[in-house]
Amino acid sequence: MASPRDTRRMRFFSLEGKLAAALVAWSVLTAAVMVVAWYGLGSMAWAVAAAILVLLLPALLLARMLAKPVALLIRALAGSVSAFGDGDFSFSIRNQRRDEVGDLVDAHNELGRVLREQRQNLFQRELLLDTVVQNTPNALLLVEPGGHIVYANLAARALLNNGRALNGSGIGEVLAEAPPALAEALSGNEDSLFSVELNHEEETFHLSQRQFNLQGRTHRLILLRRMTRELSRQEVATWKKVIRVVSHEINNSLAPIRSLSHSGRELVKRGALDRLDTVFDTIEERASHLGGFVQGYARFARLPLPQPAAISWQPFLAALSQHSPFRLVLGPPARDAWFDRAQIEQLLINLLKNAVESGGDPQAIELAIEQRGRELRIEVRDRGPGMSETVLANALLPFYSTKRSGSGLGLALAREIAEAHGGRLHLANRADGGLQVSLTLPQP
Repeated sequence: MASPRDTRRMRFFSLEGKLAAALVAWSVLTAAVMVVAWYGLGSMAWAVAAAILVLLLPALLLARMLAKPVALLIRALAGSVSAFGDGDFSFSIRNQRRDEVGDLVDAHNELGRVLREQRQNLFQRELLLDTVVQNTPNALLLVEPGGHIVYANLAARALLNNGRALNGSGIGEVLAEAPPALAEALSGNEDSLFSVELNHEEETFHLSQRQFNLQGRTHRLILLRRMTRELSRQEVATWKKVIRVVSHEINNSLAPIRSLSHSGRELVKRGALDRLDTVFDTIEERASHLGGFVQGYARFARLPLPQPAAISWQPFLAALSQHSPFRLVLGPPARDAWFDRAQIEQLLINLLKNAVESGGDPQAIELAIEQRGRELRIEVRDRGPGMSETVLANALLPFYSTKRSGSGLGLALAREIAEAHGGRLHLANRADGGLQVSLTLPQP
């Protein structure tokens, strides 16, 4: 089977065939003129000169005739390609040739058709995307480097301009008329969560901002998501969980207290007063447990702002070891630490207590302290069974506990203390078994 290239070679009306035929015909004509001139003039030199003079003008006319259609098509192709470069794909060229130039015209027309279809599909997708973006409840703004809004959806118009168009407006002018809390949040470049009063009701928004290049220029994308309903649902779910935990704990204490009170009354009636001490001791123990449980919730709800101060390591670690044993494997740093001593001590006591209760060897509980630039890192490590992925994902949430008698406040309180200091708490399973809890605190 012949290849496409062989097929083109065998085509009589190809550009190559036409040129070859013209050259052959011209060569034959030239030879004939020279023979006639030679017989007539008797000199080969004069015959050549006569052939040149006779055939020069026809040769030029033939060359022009052969080149003109190709030149016209090339100019048409150049204009069409230029139009393609400008985004106009409507051009097509009428093709009446059956040579390689005709093949090029066909390929050009096919390219234009494909580009038109792709542009139409792209337009449909952009229309779909714009419809989705315009009707999303999240407010979206696109701001160009000069501070002018180049795109705003319906939610953004309703929030910032009473439903009127925002395109072309300056972001500064729009923020000048916005509520102060909203204007302050949008004036920064950070993601944030803030509340603002709209229509005499408090609304909570999540602000997300990103920078990206569009047509060679850096634009700012602002996304405002209403979080009021979501937060309300989360708040209701949290309260339900709190009520369940508190009810369960109170019932667990009140049921034996009620039973023991009845037993004590019966013992008094029978005169068995010697057994009342056991009853009262149990009631006191359950009441103390319930009081400690309630105080734990109170501490979590009323965590005061930290009062950082310079902390010397040796007295701090000595006092910490009185509460729970540990082995210091790294540190402490030479320089003093900077944090609220009472709160960080309580945090580490909770972590060490969890390490003891993990079920691992108490002698294997380690404490590592390291200064990393302007951050202080304190790690508590144990050799217990570690945590599953589900427990790791939820362990820092309030009221989440895997212990039957746990309140789910220990790690949540530790996280609150860490974040109040501007730090963070991280849990991870150790590669060779056990759990590692890392506390990172900023240092001046």
